[in-house]
Amino acid sequence: MSSPQVRTPTLQSNKMKKDESFLVKLGGTLVRKKKAKEGEGDLKEEGKNAINAPMSPTPITLDPEETLLEENEERTMIDKASREDLKYIELKKVLIDWINEVLVEERIIVKSLKHDLYDGQVLQKLLETLANCKLNVAEVTQSEIAQKQKLQTVLEKVQDLLRPQGWPIRWTVDAIHGKNTAAILHLLVALAMHFCAPIRLPEHVSVQVVVVKKREGLLHTSYVTEELTTTTEMMMGKFERDAFDTLFDHAPDKLSVVKKSLITFVNKHLNKLNLEVTELETQFADGVYLVLLMGLLENYFIPLHHFYLTPEGFDQKVHNISFAFELMEDGGLKKPKARPEDIVNLDLKSTLRVLYNLFTKYKNVE
Repeated sequence: MSSPQVRTPTLQSNKMKKDESFLVKLGGTLVRKKKAKEGEGDLKEEGKNAINAPMSPTPITLDPEETLLEENEERTMIDKASREDLKYIELKKVLIDWINEVLVEERIIVKSLKHDLYDGQVLQKLLETLANCKLNVAEVTQSEIAQKQKLQTVLEKVQDLLRPQGWPIRWTVDAIHGKNTAAILHLLVALAMHFCAPIRLPEHVSVQVVVVKKREGLLHTSYVTEELTTTTEMMMGKFERDAFDTLFDHAPDKLSVVKKSLITFVNKHLNKLNLEVTELETQFADGVYLVLLMGLLENYFIPLHHFYLTPEGFDQKVHNISFAFELMEDGGLKKPKARPEDIVNLDLKSTLRVLYNLFTKYKNVE
């Protein structure tokens, strides 16, 4: 009888090692598949978040007064990040300074667009001064109804002025009276452009506006980006075009003829001071020749302390041209529609407009 086959310890040990090796590999594969699946889920979630993130506005902190809303009441405000933007701050400052300059004889000082313009009192005085008109409104209004009635009259007059130029009306009586800063800024920018204010508005100013509405006792917010300014050329383009717009767009070949005529005109007078102009857009950009020309045309001496004979920097050049504009108004000319800032920035069209007005009145002066 044959004895049973006995496995040697070595063979058993080898088999156990193979089995263990197989289990380890199997376990590792399962673990890797599980991790891969988990990783795939994480990746999908990460991708989903990346897609949705731009649609999720940054949370804002609402002022306590902004949350005191009645059911279904809506309030609009500019978010904190936009309020802290330097271009936005500059836009407000430029407009406030302009309003205060226009209303200096009224002894009105505006410090806050939001709190000083909402009741219509300042807007009434501003429009009456700019448009040289008188509105049929009560001088003092205390009640909310009376304030809104005044605002209605003021804004109707504004729309009569702006409608022919196709300027979009992005404000309402309720928005202005509700201290909606964005609406107030839209209105002021339109007025500044229409009346060719001698100011330089920062370009491409946009703000994120937060709309808060109360529904069923809860506050709901939505967000929209509003463009307050574009480029000066684009904003000015909304208003009436003149002969120089037509000249530049449709008859550029005649531009050299106009320039030559104006150069001859200004040199006829500046030559008396041994000065000569060859380039209109550059040699009038600092305002010195323009001031001296006005003195020659009106036959008076201009004290040197009234302007900068050798201006340094943008502000001093703007001062010179603004001073020349004042001399033009004293001489019976209408306030130039060109802005001093544009002439300083070598805008040929603006320079030509000013010089052509002088040529029209003084072409026969010896």
